Amino acid sequence: FSSSSEELETECAYILFVVAIFWLTEALPLSVTALLPSLMFPMLGIMPSKKVASAYFKDFHLLLIGVICLATSIEKWNLHKRIALKMVMIVGVNPAWLTLGFMSSTAFLSMWLSNTSTAAMVMPIAEAVAQQIINAEAEVEATQMTYFNGSTNHGLEIDESVNGHETNERKEKTKPVPGCNNDTGKISSKVELEKNSGMGTKYRTKKGHMICKLMCLCIAYSSTIGGLTTITGTSTNLIFAEYFNTRYPDCRCLNFGSWFTFSFPAALIILLLSWIWLQWLFLGFNFKEMFKCGKTKTVQQKACAEVIKQEYQKLGPIRYQEIVTLVLFILMALLWFSRDPGFVPGWSALFSEYPGFATDSTVALLIGLLFFLIPAKRLTRTTPTGEIVAFDYSPLITWKEFQSFMPWDIAILVGGGFALADGCEESGLSNWIGNKLSPLGSLPVWLIILISSLMVTSLTEVASNPATITLLLPILSPLAEAIHVNPLYILIPSTLCTSFAFLLPVANPPNAIVFSYGHLKVIDMVKAGLGVNIVGVAVVMLGICTWIVPMFDLYTYPSWAPAMSNETMP
Repeated sequence: FSSSSEELETECAYILFVVAIFWLTEALPLSVTALLPSLMFPMLGIMPSKKVASAYFKDFHLLLIGVICLATSIEKWNLHKRIALKMVMIVGVNPAWLTLGFMSSTAFLSMWLSNTSTAAMVMPIAEAVAQQIINAEAEVEATQMTYFNGSTNHGLEIDESVNGHETNERKEKTKPVPGCNNDTGKISSKVELEKNSGMGTKYRTKKGHMICKLMCLCIAYSSTIGGLTTITGTSTNLIFAEYFNTRYPDCRCLNFGSWFTFSFPAALIILLLSWIWLQWLFLGFNFKEMFKCGKTKTVQQKACAEVIKQEYQKLGPIRYQEIVTLVLFILMALLWFSRDPGFVPGWSALFSEYPGFATDSTVALLIGLLFFLIPAKRLTRTTPTGEIVAFDYSPLITWKEFQSFMPWDIAILVGGGFALADGCEESGLSNWIGNKLSPLGSLPVWLIILISSLMVTSLTEVASNPATITLLLPILSPLAEAIHVNPLYILIPSTLCTSFAFLLPVANPPNAIVFSYGHLKVIDMVKAGLGVNIVGVAVVMLGICTWIVPMFDLYTYPSWAPAMSNETMP
């Protein structure tokens, strides 16, 4: 085993390099790669095995368990679908407002659920609505081209057929047959039909195709943007929070409430600007048309309203299980916000004898346990005499259901990141990196933040978001300390930018989900994603230079950060 500090730094750098290459190339599953530090650190004398193992289960994992209990119950009892449909019904069926409704509901759900499950849940609803728009256009054209009484194509049924084997895009044109409808109810007019790859979807007009593309991208991007607003919204936020609280235990400035306060305005602005950008890119943006009051709904809009209403009615009246889940959901959010809001004493002040003992994971576990205790329904059986008696009850969620939702791969991946960070500290690699990066202190701070944000945004397009943030946190923290800048000044924008994986289908699970529906080409996602990436980085830069500054006193090097000798403010 090595004992020289220089050798330890070199060996730790080698391990970091190997893990980084494996994460970027995914030669092994990400979670398997995350186990490499537990093997290599003890073998190279950097950390003992017991100490490495303790890094794989932290406060983060308890928080994750509580949040997954909530997500399991929400999805089991279809509360997420009810929320999404209700929000879309509220905003109306004008295409522009409809997409905003889908983006708002998707973003809201993504605050509490994973962006992957949110996109997977909302996308079928958006697909059904898009099909209604296309079918309604067919009905309008059929009505306009019919000159005598005959069969009419109402086009109100959702086409759920999927042809997963067709990969070539074809175009067909129907020949005009004036004044005639055939017995299958097809439109007797000259209409261009585009058959999209993978889904067997027919687009009667270019606008219909554009609406499908717009719906897909709105769902994918809003499911990612919504996750920015809460610590539990994305795994990258959780990884950052745990790393930061571990490295700077005296700070105690980062919790659910403080995160929401600075990230919600940024996410809201990004969401609205992304909506405007996507709307303009695919359908054009007509303010006069959007805000025209008292306008009669078109057939397409009526069809959309009808399918959304029918989907909502299928859910039936709200059930006891949904009400209990909603109450626990609201209670968890309130307890998170009120634990230590900052401007007034929170409920954590009741335990002033043990400051810092109760964290957000305490709340998550408390509410999570209730899901296993509160009965969802009684189990009954019939006695030999014919009497129906209750003999047991089933809780809101079962352990098997929880296990099926629990992302154990993310839990191990995050643990591997914590182990890497500990190894960098133990070996002295973090200090070495900080010293080598200290010349960057001659640059303006805003330029350093912009460079790090762009670097993170580029890397996260080709590597997974958790792997990106796990890899860069041990590098960016020493950088901030070396140039004597508040670590939050650099870490907050870098963490938010890690989620901006909008360019490629493989960059993010929601991107892959919507791409699988067959409406999009890669170039569509690149064009749209580039604009959203620019918007995201610009808004984060705006936030870190304005409203976030006074919240954390970012212009001052804090007392809770390590004091660096012979360093000056840049």
